[in-house]
Amino acid sequence: MRTPTESWSALREGNARFVRDAMEHPSQDTSRRHETALAQHPFAVVFGCSDSRVASELIFDQGLGDLFVVRNAGHVVDPAVLGSIEFGVELLGASLVVVLGHSSCGAVGAAARTLRTGEEPPGFVRAVTDGVIPSIVSLTAQGPEAFAAMDEAQLLNAHVRHTVNALPSYSAALRAAVDEGRCAIVGVEYDLRDGEARLVEVVGEVGEAPVA
Repeated sequence: MRTPTESWSALREGNARFVRDAMEHPSQDTSRRHETALAQHPFAVVFGCSDSRVASELIFDQGLGDLFVVRNAGHVVDPAVLGSIEFGVELLGASLVVVLGHSSCGAVGAAARTLRTGEEPPGFVRAVTDGVIPSIVSLTAQGPEAFAAMDEAQLLNAHVRHTVNALPSYSAALRAAVDEGRCAIVGVEYDLRDGEARLVEVVGEVGEAPVA
């Protein structure tokens, strides 16, 4: 089993290959299919947005059975998400949880628009923005003008960091896994244009400090 640091290093190296357009496409052959048909042992859980441009196995250059991926629009935490992440860590043995945000996230933009104007999206899309709002609502304390002037990067950063810290707060199992050193939780911002996955928050130890 990999340590949290080893798991993060594997993802960091895979993303570097993706950025260089030098992907290895590991663990995608017939033997790997046969191997993973019997059991799965992913080394990381990736909790990310459903955005079609942010496919975890591609941007981290991983293969079948490597990542346990949980996705919904705006990477909104709910009981099913928490249960899925706990499943990946406690039952499948993943040593890393990655909260994967991305540039030009429509859910974050819609949540900010609701806070600025009071305008709400129609139907069940409202559940998505309602789930993002707790991550960014504290920014409104800086005043309406300051909040209106905030750019996408500031809003995304707040959402990713809030989500990372919410997971061990909501889940006793995840908190225990981090405290025992079996798992770490990281927040990553993915840039749609250059392909880089940037570390912005860490709970636990992964051998790397987040960028300022």
